[in-house]
Amino acid sequence: MDNRLRKQLDFILELDKMKNLYRQTYVLHEDRKENDAEHSWHLAILAFMLAEYSKEPVDVLHVMKMVLLHDVVEIDAGDTYCYDSEGYKSKAEREEKAAQRIFGLLPDDQRDEFYALWREFEDSETADARFAAVLDRIQPLLLNYTKGGVSWQEHGIRREQVLARNSQYLDVSDELAEVILDIINDAESKGWLK
Repeated sequence: MDNRLRKQLDFILELDKMKNLYRQTYVLHEDRKENDAEHSWHLAILAFMLAEYSKEPVDVLHVMKMVLLHDVVEIDAGDTYCYDSEGYKSKAEREEKAAQRIFGLLPDDQRDEFYALWREFEDSETADARFAAVLDRIQPLLLNYTKGGVSWQEHGIRREQVLARNSQYLDVSDELAEVILDIINDAESKGWLK
């Protein structure tokens, strides 16, 4: 087996660890939390299904690559709960170190491409990255809402926290912004958000 293929297979095997990285969002039809692999797959589906709602044109394949890779760093850095202000203090440093190691398993050209995709998602400045980010916000929001706000209630999350997490992406899509705001308002009215 040549060295390039060996590196690619090593990376693929490393990604299998994402199946054991559990998030704070519950899956709908079981009493368990989703893992990073499930989350990333779900975002990839959303990317090509909901692209028509982006205000700006997006490259769907590019967005799909970003969302499939955006949480790879959590293999080393762990999942930082989106409302964990203490964890966010070291998140960027932990994830950068993880990105260097994990993408470093790949052949140089793919290392550079995958790192650039991850960095673009993190920087959230391009239309593709902002669309990927709104998907990353709406997917757990939909699951949590449909599951009766269980994760919000477990953690005592307030309406203002959920709104703050989503507000910077409300301009990406009028339709998705409406969904986000409707969910937040209804969850508050049902007492699922403080």
